[in-house]
Amino acid sequence: MTSKAKQNPASSDDGHDGGHNEHPDHRNDSSNDDSQDHRYARIWSVVAGIPAGCVINYGEVARLAGLPGRARLVGRALALAPKKMQLPWHRVVNVQGQISFKPNGARYRRQRELLQAEGVEFVNNAIDLEQHAPAQVLDRMLWGP
Repeated sequence: MTSKAKQNPASSDDGHDGGHNEHPDHRNDSSNDDSQDHRYARIWSVVAGIPAGCVINYGEVARLAGLPGRARLVGRALALAPKKMQLPWHRVVNVQGQISFKPNGARYRRQRELLQAEGVEFVNNAIDLEQHAPAQVLDRMLWGP
């Protein structure tokens, strides 16, 4: 079975259908599938831990997964995540605090809807990443605004 046959682009009811594949990790990586699977698992673990109302950029997810500089790998891992994982993929945005899908596309609209339902605010189509960082949200939950 080729590695391409093993890949299962995410296609879920929540509108995430592998759009991150538009920006695959282009690095030459001589690692085997087990190492790649391990990297994906580390990324998935970080994303699974992002609380509702919080947003983290791709690069920060990579850093927290112990993979600094591998932001594109985060996008690829999210696109290939098994649907049954139900990862909160929508809580990951680019470093400018913007959704990476094409504006006004179905995936863009779905991600924005999910974030807004969690109380994430957009100003000029961007999110204040500091305001919606996990530590800031936790502080507001514990101590108030």
